[in-house]
Amino acid sequence: MLTRRDFMQGLALASSGLAIGAFAQAGALKISHQFPGGSATEGDFRDRLCRRFASELEKRTNGALKAAVYPGSSLMKVNAQFSALRKGALDMSLVPLSYAGGEVAETNIGLMPALVPNYEVGAHWKNAEVGKLLSKVLDDKGIVVVSWIWQAGGVASRPRAMVTPDEAKGLKVRGGSREMDLMLKAAGASVISLPSNEIYAAMQTGAMDAAMTSSTSFISFKLEELAKHLTSGRQRTYWFMFEPLLMSKEVFGKLTKPQQDTVMALGTELEKFATEGAQADDKLCAEVYAKAGAKVYDMDDAVLRKWQALARDTAWKDFGERNESCATLLRAAQKLL
Repeated sequence: MLTRRDFMQGLALASSGLAIGAFAQAGALKISHQFPGGSATEGDFRDRLCRRFASELEKRTNGALKAAVYPGSSLMKVNAQFSALRKGALDMSLVPLSYAGGEVAETNIGLMPALVPNYEVGAHWKNAEVGKLLSKVLDDKGIVVVSWIWQAGGVASRPRAMVTPDEAKGLKVRGGSREMDLMLKAAGASVISLPSNEIYAAMQTGAMDAAMTSSTSFISFKLEELAKHLTSGRQRTYWFMFEPLLMSKEVFGKLTKPQQDTVMALGTELEKFATEGAQADDKLCAEVYAKAGAKVYDMDDAVLRKWQALARDTAWKDFGERNESCATLLRAAQKLL
């Protein structure tokens, strides 16, 4: 519980932008994310993970550390979170890492087409060379990775199926990242750039034929009401997004060593919950779309290799040429394929 002294110290530091960090030291961490809010047992698994983290953190530190979850961008705008973490103006966030691509080029690897083809490969990143390199990049930028979370996605399309690269030709497609767009253009698609919350309207009006996003988002956006085809990510896919639970290094540094150990141990434990939640959504997404009358397709290895070849010559090449750090990250990631 915050004392009056803690409160006054927080106010004194507010002008320097360190107020939230100061409160974190006193035991009131703020966790921000953009996803729909729910409860510890119901709703978006990413929100549930944050709530579980908060509950367990308080329990394991005997109330010395508490945390509040702010879903649906209710604390701050999506694109402001990464920068705020770096400055210590936000304690924690669960955010798609590639959203920071304009600020830190290396983070674009978090949504690099066909670089992570399944959950098994994604799970190996954390302790492999690529994970250590990425952690170092983020640490140097003032951010600590608490939980490594990967989530699969696919394609929802209206006029026809989009499983192979050939089937993308002539379609108006929303890829979700610069790297995805580079691959799609090479396949002959027309790229549509718009926020995820505008996908439904764009498909409804015919401004967009197909959209790529996570399985969880396919469910929440209710695209099954419009899409006639779904390319599922439940087995393998070229669309995998890294959505880690992050903590400000400045805030992390103000915790005691036992508290830091608790934060990191809890983050690791929740990775299993995240993977199970993501895989459950992959399965549920396919079921929801099939029930609505859409045809559901699974990608096989041969088709995945075709997309991978396209990605290697476009998105991967572009990323590797940005700087030596990006090139090193890419080489390390390719070792896991």
